[in-house]
Amino acid sequence: MFDILYTHNDFLIINKHPGVSVHKDDGDTMLLAEVAKQSGDQQLYLVHRLDKMTSGILLLARSSEAASELSQAFANRLVEKFYLAIGAKKPKKKQGLISGDMERSRRSSWKLINSHNNPAVTQFFSAGAKPGERLFLCKPYTGKTHQIRVALKSIGSAIVGDPIYNTGSVADRGYLHAFALAFPYQGQTHQLICDPREFASLGEKWLETEIQPGIDAWLPPWQLVWPNIKK
Repeated sequence: MFDILYTHNDFLIINKHPGVSVHKDDGDTMLLAEVAKQSGDQQLYLVHRLDKMTSGILLLARSSEAASELSQAFANRLVEKFYLAIGAKKPKKKQGLISGDMERSRRSSWKLINSHNNPAVTQFFSAGAKPGERLFLCKPYTGKTHQIRVALKSIGSAIVGDPIYNTGSVADRGYLHAFALAFPYQGQTHQLICDPREFASLGEKWLETEIQPGIDAWLPPWQLVWPNIKK
C-alpha cells in the first residue's frame, strides 16, 4: 500500500502504491490511518492529493500546525512537483507547455479547452520509450484534478493503462508516478526523489531498457533548465 521514504518531526513522506485511494472509498482502507499505525502518529493530515491510479511521493503532516504551513506552500505555488509518465502514442510535440482551462467531460473525465480563464499549466520534456510509446517528465505549475492525464491526452499521448483517458490500453497499472518533490518548510528547502525503478510494486514498465536513459538524464529534475512561465 505504501513505503515510508522520509520521517521528519513534523511530516512524513511516503511512496503511495498504484491503485491505492487517498480517501476511503469503494471499501478501501483509509491510507492515512494505515500510515499512522506504522509511524505511531495519532493523526496525520493530508497536504495534497494523488489520484488512485498515481503512485509516488505523498507528503503528510504530523500536526495541524505543520499541515497549515505546508498547505500554504502548495497554495502559494512554492512547491516544485515532478511526475514521470509513459504515453501510449507519439505526442504532437516532444517538449514545451500545455495550457488551457479544464472542463467536465463524460462520466468522471475532464478535457482541456482553448480558453485561459483559470488554466491548468503543465511543462514537460519527453524521451524515447518502446516503439509507439513515449516517456514524459511533467512539471505541473497548477494543481487541477487529473491535470497531467488530461494534458498528455490533449497532445495525443494518453497514459498507458489509464482507465479513464486511455480505455483501450491494457497494462498492469496506469503509468503516472509522482517522481520528485521540492518544498520549503520553516526556512529550509526539502528535496526528495522516489525512483520507480527501485520498487517492484510500482510496475514492470519502468524497467524497460528503452526508458532508462531518459529517467537517468532527468536526475535530479529540479536541476534541469525549465523555462520561466509568464504569470
